[in-house]
Amino acid sequence: MAQPSLAELVAVSEKVASTRSRKQKTRSIADYLVTLPPERRDVAVSFLIGRPLQSKLGAGFAAAYRTEAEPAAEATLTLEDVDYTLAAMAEMSGEGSQTERLATLERLLGRATAAEQSFLKRLIVRDLRQGATDGVMIDAIGIAAGVDVGVVRRAAMLRGDLVETASIALEGGGEALKAVHLQLLRPVAPMLASTAASMDDAMGDDLRLVETKLDGARIQLHVADGEVAVFTRNLNDITHRLPTIVEEAKAFPHDSLLLDGEVLVVARDGSPVLFQDSMQQFGADEVPAAGEGQAIRAFYFDLLHMDGVDLIDQPLLERRAALERLPGDVVVPQIATADADAAGRFMDEVLAAGHEGVMVKDPESLYEAGRRGSAWRKVKPVYTFDLVVLAVEWGSGRRRGWLSNIHLGARTDDGFAMVGKTFKGMTDAMLDWQTARFLELETHREGHVVSVRPEQVVEVAIDGVQRSPRYDGGIALRFARVKRYRDDKAPAEADSLESLRAMLPKR
Repeated sequence: MAQPSLAELVAVSEKVASTRSRKQKTRSIADYLVTLPPERRDVAVSFLIGRPLQSKLGAGFAAAYRTEAEPAAEATLTLEDVDYTLAAMAEMSGEGSQTERLATLERLLGRATAAEQSFLKRLIVRDLRQGATDGVMIDAIGIAAGVDVGVVRRAAMLRGDLVETASIALEGGGEALKAVHLQLLRPVAPMLASTAASMDDAMGDDLRLVETKLDGARIQLHVADGEVAVFTRNLNDITHRLPTIVEEAKAFPHDSLLLDGEVLVVARDGSPVLFQDSMQQFGADEVPAAGEGQAIRAFYFDLLHMDGVDLIDQPLLERRAALERLPGDVVVPQIATADADAAGRFMDEVLAAGHEGVMVKDPESLYEAGRRGSAWRKVKPVYTFDLVVLAVEWGSGRRRGWLSNIHLGARTDDGFAMVGKTFKGMTDAMLDWQTARFLELETHREGHVVSVRPEQVVEVAIDGVQRSPRYDGGIALRFARVKRYRDDKAPAEADSLESLRAMLPKR
């Protein structure tokens, strides 16, 4: 069989980008996947979701877009050609490696047509923006393999690798996917929560578990036969940065565990340190020790595996009961109630203790790794959303010389839709930081507006939303102000346009 060409994949990418229909996107990708030889499926899937197999290429935005080459007249590149070149670039190191890397990139672009050059540059900087999200790819894999999409989704969340999941599905079908289980010391995509407009909205009429929402950094802790690994919500390994948490985990009286929780810095009296300060210390190579007035602590709210038994398919109430068996003060406090007033009183206590709010959870819910649904709802005293910065404006007056007013986008199936702007809540230190940060992410300028790659997540507080034709999202934020930048969250984890629209006043 002839090697799959890059031109064929680019044509699929363009077709996916040209339609807003999720069904059509899915069908285009599925039809393409079935044409591929097994040995090239991993490359094709990684390219279509905008994440090359090589985690770091050493070539950022400036290198990709400042490297010029005359486009080739004919398409000759194969997927193998591109993957081989990217792998070679990733392996280059030492003196002169950057020059060699840029020369290699220039040669690759010189073999590409204009359409292929555009695709490759966006792929290299991970800014494909064609609408082939992980969810769309999961649906496409299910169609191509003739497997129920729920089975594909479950395997993907357990494997934590969509490329590998595609290979399993297309080679082994449903039975191979069903055989995928949790693998300790390998991260699982975390279950996500949606935002509730109020406590009454989150509670409904049924029994709910109301849990303290800690203002820290999400972690996933694995224990397997004496070995411990800690991962972030983005599945990055940070074991070496949390020695005290690792030692605490080794003392647990269990041979194997998979815990979901939060890590944060607490003061001597046990009160939480502000998130900004906590994250600054969390990111340091050395974390504060107990005798220095502050300590880094881990608290857990879910348990997916214990002593050889997977609990991921058990209801939350049973997972919580097993979690309570852990020794020490390491479990996030919660109450079980169907009374919204009782839940409100609990939240008042949580806020008084310095935490940011509560999580309201369905006790019968299963752990849906990597998914955001209504089973987990976060309730805070103000409405806060995680959005993505799409552009930023140069300031005037006292803010002259700083990038100030940020353009905010909410997540959609196709990328991000603008929903508002804000310059409120920014300190001088934040203005210094964001000016440097957004100049690094700059793609182009129009007058005083600097467009940026949609990579930076920012948490904003709002008083509500209103309908507005001004922005392409069809709504506008009311009194938006910046709370903090979220370097611990990926753009794909930003809140959705639908979640904002749900706040619109009912007619």
